Parts: sequence; C-alpha cells; structure tokens
Amino acid sequence: MRLSRRGLLRAGLAGTAATALGGLASGCAVPTGSTGRNMVLWYWDGGLGDTVLKKARARYDSTVDLQAIKIGGYYRSKLITTMTGRAHIPDIAGLKGEDMASYLPDADQFVDLRTLGAGKYQDQYLPWKWEQGIADDGTMVGFPIDCGPVAHYYQYQVFRRAGLPYEPADVSAELNTWEKFFAAGEQLKKRIPGTSLLTDVNSVFENIVQQGAKRYVDKDRHFIGDQEHVRHAWDLAVQAKRRGIVSDLVTGTPDQISAVDSGKLPSQLGASWASYDIKNGNPRTKGRWRIADMPVRPANNGGSFLSITKACREPEQAFEIVAWMLNAANQASGYVDAGLFPSTPASYELKQLRAPDPFFGGQVTTDVFGPAAQKIAIAYNSPYDVALGQPIKDEIKNVGVLGKDPDQAWSDAMSKCRRIAKHLGVDY
Repeated sequence: MRLSRRGLLRAGLAGTAATALGGLASGCAVPTGSTGRNMVLWYWDGGLGDTVLKKARARYDSTVDLQAIKIGGYYRSKLITTMTGRAHIPDIAGLKGEDMASYLPDADQFVDLRTLGAGKYQDQYLPWKWEQGIADDGTMVGFPIDCGPVAHYYQYQVFRRAGLPYEPADVSAELNTWEKFFAAGEQLKKRIPGTSLLTDVNSVFENIVQQGAKRYVDKDRHFIGDQEHVRHAWDLAVQAKRRGIVSDLVTGTPDQISAVDSGKLPSQLGASWASYDIKNGNPRTKGRWRIADMPVRPANNGGSFLSITKACREPEQAFEIVAWMLNAANQASGYVDAGLFPSTPASYELKQLRAPDPFFGGQVTTDVFGPAAQKIAIAYNSPYDVALGQPIKDEIKNVGVLGKDPDQAWSDAMSKCRRIAKHLGVDY
C-alpha cells in the first residue's frame, strides 16, 4: 500500500501530537483480519469492562470465537502499524477519545456503521458523544463507549473549616462562576495557610476550553486558537496564578500526592474517571471527598469508541456484538468494573449507578455526573486540534510553573502555532 504525500506527512507528525491515522491511503485494499470463526477485538487496559467482555464471549460463543486482546504500550501506534502493514488487523478496534478526530480523515479504512443500522440506536446515546464518532463526510467511524464529564472534587471538612460552602448542592450553587470559584480559593488560602484550591493553571485553561463549542481549528481548516474562546480561557488561567489559588506542584509527583492526602490540595476539577484515580492514589482520604458541579457549565475529558475495520469479514456480526456490548445495561456494568461513565443516559437510573459511594461520604455521584454528561456542548473536533492546541497548553504551563510573562508566553504560543499551521496546511 503506497502512502500519499499527505499520508506521509500525517504519519511523520503522529509521534509529536499531530494528527492522523498514519496516512492510510484512500481506496487501499485491506486484507481480512479474522479467520474462520475468529473475531478479534483490540482494546487497552481499562478500555472495556471485564464483565461485559466475559458475557459477550459467552453470548456469541455459538456463532463466533470472540478474542478480546488487551494491547499494552502505545495503543494508537500499534493499531496504525497493523493497518498500514495490512497484517493482523483486528476486526473490532477500540479508538481512544483523544485520538478520535485523528482517525476521521481516514474513515474509508473503517466500516461506515450507518450501513449496519447504527442510526436506530442514536437516540439512546448522548448527542454530543454520538457526533464525535462521525467524519466530515458523514461516515460513522466510532460507536460510543464512555464519556468523561468533569466535576468539582473537594474535601468536605477542609471546605467547612475554611468557612466555604461544603454540602455538594451548596458548593454547586455558590461556586457557579469562575469569579466565585477563584474567590473561594483566596478564602481557602487565607483561612488555612499553605492550602491551594487547584494543583496547576492547566486545569483551568483546558477545562474552560472544553466547556465551549469551539476548539483550535474549525471545519474549514482555519486556525481559531487565537480567538476569544481560547484567549478567555488563557486570561482566566493567568488570573488563577496571579490570585495565588494554584500550587507550585506537579500532578502525580509524591509531593502532590502527599498534599492531597494532608488536605493542602483539597480540591480539583476532574472527569468522572478521576474518582478511581483518587481512590487508588489517595486511599487514606476515603470519606473526605464530595463532588459538585464545576463552575459555569460542565466540560468533558475522555471517553472512547469501538470501530469495525475494513479487515472484518463479518461486519454485521461484529456490529451486533458492538451494539450489545455498549447498550445501557452493559455500560452500567463497565462503570462498575472500570470507571467508564456511560454515554447512554438510561444507565444513570440503573441500580449499579445509584449506589452510595462510601469514598465520597455516601454520595450518589451519578447525581452530579449524569446531569453534567447531558449538558456537554457539541463541539467540532478537528484532526489538527492536538497539534495546534499543544503549544498553547505548553506556554500556559510555563506561566504557571516557571512564572513566564503571560504576554510573552501568548506571543510565543501564537508563533509556534503559526509555524505548525503552515506545515499542516491549516489557514492561520
């Protein structure tokens, strides 16, 4: 399979957070991935729930040998390698949400799920999530697995000691703007010296961008990362730094973990899956946490898809498996197993998602995440967003961590974006 010049460009940029599926040439014949009764499914650790996979193998055992293979390491690179090499291609492939836009320009390498009857399921899924799996030409590449609605995690007793609202409904109502949220951070630091509301400025910047309906590149391949929606997020992140509500720590380091344990970092903006990170990373904080709405409106961070490759001999059978695995009941099971918050609103009323969570003081966290998931704005995600968003994220981090002058950092970010846009053929 000969790669086009455009394909080679994309392949060369894949390792530097650029954009696409390694340049799969349009119209290439793709060899079969399954042999006999075998149906091969690729996913990554935590990408699907173990219970659902076990049930799927048993359910379809009489018609197909479903082989679910957990791929370690750099999942996207390995999938790209098999597809460009035309060998050992899985029939069903998981596609990570952060990579989804990069696969869409090569939609012809996947089966259009609309041709298999996907449309009849559309009303069962979150509209914005459904749209993320559809290419510009209307081809449906990905069927929704999960989503990552963002909420405000906070330590109940620390907020109470600081004189802040501390019941989830009150925190949601009283810290519902960024100004009120930042003011709460200032009060927290004043009342309990040594505390910070957030770890870093990036969580402010990235979540504000994710709250809106625009990112860094529009459908016409124009760079829009210099527009008001991004500049607004930048200015608020700078303000968070200047008002002293963020720490000097780096997420995931021993010092940061220790600060969370001790209550010095009693608050964070995180997706639904972050609850599992806190449970695993800070087990000693069990019972201290509650979850409230994030300021203004929810954002989304994460959530993936299943696709059917052109290598699949039996796409109808594969789609039957995919649609069953990702129905409301099974998505609820995936949340219990792997923290995959459902993209099917019907799941939110099922027993598995209504259980009080002792780690969060007995709170039913779905009461926050469920409504948040249904309020996410539908946004266009360009294959070029990663490449053209990264310089801006890097520079706001320089402001937060290194104390770089914000005006200089913005200017440097725009200069880098200009060079990358030219290289990618994006209008600046």
